Amino acid sequence: MSKVHVRPSRDLRNNYSELANIVKGHNPVIITNNGIGESVLINIEDYADYEEYSHRRYVLKELEQAQKEAADPNTKWYGHDEVWRIIEGL
Repeated sequence: MSKVHVRPSRDLRNNYSELANIVKGHNPVIITNNGIGESVLINIEDYADYEEYSHRRYVLKELEQAQKEAADPNTKWYGHDEVWRIIEGL
């Protein structure tokens, strides 16, 4: 389990190597400015995992919307050729 660290923004300049070692251990660092959280520093692998997770959530949300539209009896359906005509006309 990761441990969240909170550090002031000046540590980015003065103690970057220490912060880098923290995030290498998959522990996020909240960067504050005047005591207010401003950003988060995370390991690049954790960022890639987050991006994948975020994309999957987006796809699932879009699929749910498509299922709702498909179930609606008022949804207009297009054939293959019609779809390509619409796409090429854009």
